[in-house]
Amino acid sequence: MKFEEPEGATPLDPDEMVGLKFDHITTRGELDELEQANITEGLRWLSRRRSGDSLTDDFVRTLHKRLFGEVWDWAGTYRLREKNIGIEPFQISMQLHILLDNARSWAENGTFDPLEAGARFHHRMVQIHPFPNGNGRHARIATDTYLSDCFDHAPIKWASGFDHQSDNARRDAYIAALRSADAGDFDPLLKFVEGSSEAG
Repeated sequence: MKFEEPEGATPLDPDEMVGLKFDHITTRGELDELEQANITEGLRWLSRRRSGDSLTDDFVRTLHKRLFGEVWDWAGTYRLREKNIGIEPFQISMQLHILLDNARSWAENGTFDPLEAGARFHHRMVQIHPFPNGNGRHARIATDTYLSDCFDHAPIKWASGFDHQSDNARRDAYIAALRSADAGDFDPLLKFVEGSSEAG
């Protein structure tokens, strides 16, 4: 089974498709509906969370499992294969640890204002691309959790919820901003998050 992926999405390998828990799914639209229902449940879990450190490896994996674990067997497990985006699999755990330590330091030392810290956290999480799939949605939700936990800041209004596929113009701007950040220019991503902050 092979789905047509939107621009910027990570194609699933055949062995990852084996992890799909529902045999009747044949289209990307059906898969999107299932994943969105799972994400809604994951967000309910997140809203009930009263304490705990969100800048840990365990939280990053647990969040992904809560968001996608009803759909994919491998949810919450770091990918083992190289993709069209992301660092080499053997580096994921170490690079994620560095990111989480950096994010904690940015908050504790006021290195960046909250939205810039969030933008940089989000970009690096997407760049690492820890999981076989769902990385963008996971990173957006993880970023909003970081902003809330460490800065008491409102979430970013990512447009069309956490799923950009129904908002092509915003999705295109988002992908372009991430690619600019890949090249070292964070201005477009900063403008994106500043222009879509619910606090602003």
